[in-house]
Amino acid sequence: MKTSFALSSTVATALLLAAGLVCAEPSVQGNNTKPAPAKAVTAKSTAKKAPAKPAGPAPLADASPEQLAAAEQAYMGHYDCEFKQSVEITPNAKHPGYIDVAFLKQVFTMKPVLSSTGALRLEDVTGRTLMVQIANKSMLLDVNAGRRMVDECVHPQQRAAMEAARAASAVPAGGLGIAPAGH
Repeated sequence: MKTSFALSSTVATALLLAAGLVCAEPSVQGNNTKPAPAKAVTAKSTAKKAPAKPAGPAPLADASPEQLAAAEQAYMGHYDCEFKQSVEITPNAKHPGYIDVAFLKQVFTMKPVLSSTGALRLEDVTGRTLMVQIANKSMLLDVNAGRRMVDECVHPQQRAAMEAARAASAVPAGGLGIAPAGH
């Protein structure tokens, strides 16, 4: 029994070595020692293949009544952001209830969603970005990278709301707003 195992092991090792030698030999037939001629380089062989066109975006679902209501609450127009950047928000021309957010040279199609906190979330239909609108500012986030693309974006309506809140909480010019007792 031990002999047959040792023999089969030796045969298997020999076969593996022989297979390795056959694969390593460039040519066993005809003892051809000349290297193979180099292929002629042509424009066709060096031309890069054009990348396949990506499939168009998936068709967007019709907006629900909640989505249409959320779209009505979005501040459309120009936003001034930090570092002299800007964002432009417009209704999507082809799909009612969707919004286009333009930042730098990119345009993201967003689905508006009202959150339970009162913030308006504009969710990129591709899942790449997210814009959050709160009372005093908006920010554009790269969801995949987990970072802000731009922050401190303020629409004129947000700016007016911030100024109104400041004015309402301002102390009157005549004093601290405390009247002495008996006067």
